[in-house]
Amino acid sequence: VLLVRNRKEFRALGSKCPHYGAPLSKGVLRGERLRCPWHGACFNIRTGDIEEYPALDCISCFKVTVEDGKVFITAKKKVLALPAVTEHRQHLRLRRCLLNKNTMLLLGGGVAALVCAETLRQEGFTGRIIMATKEKHVPYDKSKLSKEMNLKAEDVYLRKPEFLQAQGIEFWTEKEAVSVDFQKQKVHFMDGSSQKYHQLLIATGSHSGFLKVPGADLQNVCTLQTPEESSKILELATGKNLVIVGASFIEKSQAPRLPAPARDTNGTSLQPGAAAELPAWVLAGPFQMLQNKGVKFCMKTELCELKGRDGKVAEAALANGENLPADVVVVGIGSTPNSTFLKGTSIARDDKGAILVDLHMQTNIPNVFAAGDVVTFPVALLDGDRSSIHHQQVAEAHGHCAALNMLKRGKELRTVPYFWTTLLGKSIRYAGCGKGYTDTVVKGSLEQQKFLIFYIRDGHGAAAASLNCDPMVSLIAEVLYLGKQISKEEAE
Repeated sequence: VLLVRNRKEFRALGSKCPHYGAPLSKGVLRGERLRCPWHGACFNIRTGDIEEYPALDCISCFKVTVEDGKVFITAKKKVLALPAVTEHRQHLRLRRCLLNKNTMLLLGGGVAALVCAETLRQEGFTGRIIMATKEKHVPYDKSKLSKEMNLKAEDVYLRKPEFLQAQGIEFWTEKEAVSVDFQKQKVHFMDGSSQKYHQLLIATGSHSGFLKVPGADLQNVCTLQTPEESSKILELATGKNLVIVGASFIEKSQAPRLPAPARDTNGTSLQPGAAAELPAWVLAGPFQMLQNKGVKFCMKTELCELKGRDGKVAEAALANGENLPADVVVVGIGSTPNSTFLKGTSIARDDKGAILVDLHMQTNIPNVFAAGDVVTFPVALLDGDRSSIHHQQVAEAHGHCAALNMLKRGKELRTVPYFWTTLLGKSIRYAGCGKGYTDTVVKGSLEQQKFLIFYIRDGHGAAAASLNCDPMVSLIAEVLYLGKQISKEEAE
């Protein structure tokens, strides 16, 4: 049990974050908000409810009494034995909902759609909720695909099918949307069926960029999108030469988990988003760690051709004239929104195909919302400038906000983007939006691979990144959430 004091009030809570089990005693307490030190999940200490994702479950609250200067905590043993609360406290905010005879259709099987569905139920919606996805699994933790590559799909499920069934959430697998008739409020699917809706959420995510070089259709050329692909790459690469095309954090986090020997060729820059804002000198440490593990980096060059043997990839030819032996090729060259099924409709999209939404996650079409990787949205920390941020925590916040507005609650998105990854046991964290930063302040030691870096924009801290300084980034995320500015002098 975690005992906290907010001024003169004591609260007793579950001591571990239900996301990955982080010790909340090392977290950040600001008023009634307790933020996890590892991944930025935030909880209300009065109710235990989620205030910031990525956690899907709230934390337990226990009875506290104070007598003669002593604090007494009362809890049932069976509650203490549970790893986390498995259901939100619906009775705290259960309301009569005017839409209880309507159908909410959610396109997508990721965390944005999942959180939207759960929030609708938690807020008292008793009508029909349908989640339709082209995948064959219930929502799973995609962040683990590049970190624990020998897991089965069931090991990374965020919710079991029985949980969704108990919540009255219909989950349609292998059900890909091919078109939407916004006037008739109907979605058509690949199998020829269709479904009418009263309110629609489009949370179809994104897909991996495709190689446009000769030989890209050879066998053993893979992406990392599903649990099956993750385990397949691990199996294929054992004792073989591996070429990874791309240099984002997803690709770099694969390399140390794959058997040697390995080769890494890079023909692209870092992906857009938080990770791309890390200066080259900050990345020098992680790059060196990978090089020490036998990973070779081929920078400032391009992949020209994949050459095969017996139908399988065998060699990667680079623009600099180098030829790399390649038994397996993993492609990680960015992502594209899954929105082609909306082509020809009146829904507003940008030049990359991302759906335009406002701070309510509302599109330009009445009763149609969008969330997650498929959208570009106004970021509060960027004074409303639009951005596409492909983070799990951001997608969950989108889904929550969309659900509230599908219920006419007038909720605006306020989340602080929070990115995390791990590289050879070193934790990398990033919070905020450093886009357009003009200066940096570094605290700690780059040589000892433990530091915190502030990104300064317009004289104030706009974001922070760290290597092995997790709680500090959670603290900065909380300060940014509260709307407080960090001056360059304060950062220093």
